[in-house]
Amino acid sequence: MNRDAIYARLPIALQELACSWAGWRRYRVRFTPHFEKTLAAIEALEGVPLSGLHAYQLRRLVTLANRARLHVPHYRAMDLPAFAANAEDPAKGIREILDAFPILEKQTYRDAPESFLAEDIPAERRRKGKTSGTTGSALPLWYTQESLAEEYAVVWRLRRRQGVRLRDPHFTFGGQMIVPLAQAKPPFWRTNHYGHQTLFSLYHMTKENLPAYVEAMHTLPVTYVEGYPSSIHLLARAMLDAGRPLEAGRVKAIFPSSESLLAFHRRDIEEAFAAKIYDRYGTSEFAVAMTGCSEGNLHVDMEFGVVEVEATEETDDWVRGALLVTGFANDATPFIRYRIGDVGTRSKRPCPCGRPGEVFLDVDGRIEDYVVTPDGRWIGRMDHVFKEQREIAEAQILQDDASAIEVLIVPRGGFDVAAEAAVMREIRMRLGDEIRVDLRRVEGIPRESNGKFRAVKSRVGRQPTQSGVSEDGGEG
Repeated sequence: MNRDAIYARLPIALQELACSWAGWRRYRVRFTPHFEKTLAAIEALEGVPLSGLHAYQLRRLVTLANRARLHVPHYRAMDLPAFAANAEDPAKGIREILDAFPILEKQTYRDAPESFLAEDIPAERRRKGKTSGTTGSALPLWYTQESLAEEYAVVWRLRRRQGVRLRDPHFTFGGQMIVPLAQAKPPFWRTNHYGHQTLFSLYHMTKENLPAYVEAMHTLPVTYVEGYPSSIHLLARAMLDAGRPLEAGRVKAIFPSSESLLAFHRRDIEEAFAAKIYDRYGTSEFAVAMTGCSEGNLHVDMEFGVVEVEATEETDDWVRGALLVTGFANDATPFIRYRIGDVGTRSKRPCPCGRPGEVFLDVDGRIEDYVVTPDGRWIGRMDHVFKEQREIAEAQILQDDASAIEVLIVPRGGFDVAAEAAVMREIRMRLGDEIRVDLRRVEGIPRESNGKFRAVKSRVGRQPTQSGVSEDGGEG
């Protein structure tokens, strides 16, 4: 019997003990002395003008570029010169260093990920992770505990700006299977008592169950809310439909993650929770970080990396195009000028919020449809099904009605009966046994007219646009 099966059989009190133990472990990994040091350093840069931020970026970029050319096989093969800081004009110095590196395509990384390993990082310090699976499959990468600490430092700088502190009581809407799917009655949440965190199941949010979630919003202790915007939005709509929005001041802020935040998400969530949303854009490669402001814009966390825009559209006010990202935090797997696969619109004007630095009006990541189950649940973020499947090159879920889904799989070497069974097991954990699941192996999966990949395409669970009309041609 595996760990998930054992957890599902435990009484709720022991499940909460397991959640609390996991919360304690995560806290120790994330909030280290390096986290405290980094947070103090970047908070000391609050209010520094753009030129000062460029000077900080240049110092970190020089260190990154010289480490890459000496210790990373992919970059060492380029025979790059030694890099030095141009103290007179930091912005020019940044440009000169970046121009020495070609754009890094995902396929280049896919072909030889081990060639990006930094040899000056001992194997015992490396942790293995996965890249953002925007093509339906994830690629291996390596990072250190310091990488994670630096990412959480920029996350918590954002949160501290809103008066939120570590271990304040909060609600989390993530993809964890923390409530057994077979459970039919509330509570559809579990508590990490160490972190003062209530984790809500995304897999029980049926019309019949949502009133219990709404009641929990009004009764359980909370300072802020975090998680998938699609799921928080489902709950927000239920709160508004029931005439039960929260009173102002109960929640200080909403921090969405892992999905693209749409305008209708923001509108309904902020109304239901009587609090502002502060969005964030980041990737599992630790290559870029942007954090939201009171104006709804995204500010580049310039202490974390450099963001370039490969312009395809431009006006006097903004420039739009593919993002090329260079991250400072990932010392184990450096990504320099990496085409991350997302598109953004960078403003040429200062942000009305008054915060200095580079600001984006929007970043378009992946927007998925939901899978709708026969019992009426709407399930988002189904890419978790494929994250452990290295034998799958790409995967897509198609749905024409709530009775069935079709799963298209582009197999790699090693995709066998056991791998297929593992995929089915992950799907059943999230969707249950009533829905029919057809797996079909294909040679390739076509892109949308805008060139983007859609992990889920559902006629019954399609994401609406701001006007409420279903999208038909791809994501925004």
